Parts: sequence; structure tokens; C-alpha cells
Amino acid sequence: MSSSTPTILLVEDDEPYRTRLARALERRGFHILTAADGDAASAIFTTRPITFACVDLRMPGRSGLSVVRELRAAQPDAVIIVLTGYGSIATAVEAIRIGATHYMTKPADASDLLAAFARGTKTVPNAGDFEVPSLARMEWEHINRVLDDCGGNISQAARLLRIERRSLQRKLSKFPVTR
Repeated sequence: MSSSTPTILLVEDDEPYRTRLARALERRGFHILTAADGDAASAIFTTRPITFACVDLRMPGRSGLSVVRELRAAQPDAVIIVLTGYGSIATAVEAIRIGATHYMTKPADASDLLAAFARGTKTVPNAGDFEVPSLARMEWEHINRVLDDCGGNISQAARLLRIERRSLQRKLSKFPVTR
């Protein structure tokens, strides 16, 4: 990666979700660093420059708020998003008060994060290139997320999605046009 490539730090304890986000952001040209908890994140941002960060609120060990506080002190120019599956007004206010640029609830995908990063700074490369995914693309991504959560078990995924197994197989065989 070139030195001008922005670096995104993903701090997320859910390994499959972290991996999916990292891959999606790498495909869009960003340099990605990942951490499963606050201590691993601290080891990264105290030694490397971070342009953007996405920090999970609830993790084993330290909370995401303590990571945000420490990251803001170490790298005042970083754009920080707090991402949580347990959103509340109190934690949103606290996150913004201690230095987060945005507060988002899960599920959020790479496009959501990049749009939030773009709102947090005027220097995001290709900020105007964000496209709203088609409905077919969103459906396909959701189906694949559920299938991944089910360990590839099509029958279980079909039950969770409340559709017939054969219908799910047909949908999976079609890759939607992204534009």
C-alpha cells in the first residue's frame, strides 16, 4: 500500500463480521488493520498512524468507549465511528462527548461506514464514488450473511429467512448486477 492510502482500524470482537468488513473495505482500496479487543487496538494505534477507526462498543475486556478515549488522545485527527448492536441514547451521547465522530448501530456494511467517514472529513478519497447498492444486491448480501452465520447450511438459512430451500438455492445461483 502507498503512504497516501488511508488506514482504517476495525476493532470488533465478532470475527466473521470483522473479516467481512475488512475484505469489503480492502476491495475499495483502503489499508485495513483489525483488532479483536481494546488491548490489541491500543497496540496498533500507539505505533501506527490511523486515518479512520470503527470501534465496537461492547467487547470482552475494555469497552469501546475506553478505546475511543485512548485513540482520540493518541491520534486527534482520526475519524472514529462507534458501532454497536446495543444502541442507546446515553451511550451515543457519551461516545460523541469523548471524541467519536459518529455512532452507528449494527448491522452496518462497508458502504455505511464509508459514508459516515465521508461525513466526518472532507479528505476521504473517492467520497463521491459511493453508490447506493441495488435492492437485488442488498438482498443477495443479506442472504449470504445469513448463510455464513449458519455455517453454509442452506436448509437452516432457508428456515431463518422463511423461504423454501429451493428458492434460496435459486437466489444464491444469481449474482445481482451491482450497478
